Amino acid sequence: MTTSASVPAGPGNASAAPGTVTDRLVEANERYASAFTDPGMDARPVLHVAVVACMDARLDLHDALGLSLGDCHTIRNAGGVVTDDVIRSLTISQRALGTRSVVLIHHTNCGLESLTEDFRHDLEMEVGQRPAWAVEAFRDVDQDVRQSMQRVRTSPFLLHTDDVRGFVFDVKTGLLREVDPA
Repeated sequence: MTTSASVPAGPGNASAAPGTVTDRLVEANERYASAFTDPGMDARPVLHVAVVACMDARLDLHDALGLSLGDCHTIRNAGGVVTDDVIRSLTISQRALGTRSVVLIHHTNCGLESLTEDFRHDLEMEVGQRPAWAVEAFRDVDQDVRQSMQRVRTSPFLLHTDDVRGFVFDVKTGLLREVDPA
């Protein structure tokens, strides 16, 4: 879906006004900003934690974890996998902004479980250029959480790797299940 596509108005949509998705988001922001007051925070998370999670729209991390604005840094990508860019963000989070703990959250029924690295090949065939990034598809969500924990724990750029924990969020029940790193 592109943000410039027209979306029919109706139940479940952000606004009854016609227009693009982006237009509707901008209108929602104007309503939000009209009542906004500066919370007086800086960029340092109050709980000194960074959460790395999948970008899946079914995960409402703040509600699921009981978090409030300013409590954590949230880093999201497809699959919640620890990539070089996630390490970059965690390094900045720790070294410049004081986080000490890392929580990794994958989830059940993830779209990356149905993809393979053939996705990159197909994309290359379509656009004429091979992506520099890996799809990071997986079949075993627990094993992928373990791999992500290992990537964080062994990164030479991160100062704090002793409090790294990984979880699988169940999209049907809303519960987290901790993954044993062993």
